[in-house]
Amino acid sequence: MFEMAKLRVPVIAIIVGEGSSGGALAIGVGNKVYMLENAIYSILSPEGYSSILWKDASRFKEAAEKMKLTAEDLLELKVIDKIIKEPKEDLEEAFKKTAKSLKKEIISAMKEFKTMSEEEIIEQRYLKFRNMGEVIKLK
Repeated sequence: MFEMAKLRVPVIAIIVGEGSSGGALAIGVGNKVYMLENAIYSILSPEGYSSILWKDASRFKEAAEKMKLTAEDLLELKVIDKIIKEPKEDLEEAFKKTAKSLKKEIISAMKEFKTMSEEEIIEQRYLKFRNMGEVIKLK
């Protein structure tokens, strides 16, 4: 993560299935992180989480709800930048439409980064990472 944070080029990460473990930490440093709407993204599996928290892996469904690992949850927490919708058509047609959506997002991001200096790219990545999640102040 430390080395990725210093890269002088934009990092665009796309979560297409299950992003987990140490790899999940690393891609969180991306300048842009996109996620397919039915993917999940977490540093630990729900089974692992429930085993640690409750010493009971069978409570994985409860753990999954608490972990906030869905695309909607992660967008709200500012962990990801955008949800890529997945069409409901047959597999081949859905793949083509999803690939087209991803291509559009990558091209758009690259146009944005093309106007930025190396230092601005690094700073944007740093600020994005620092602004993930929110602290709620209790009164």
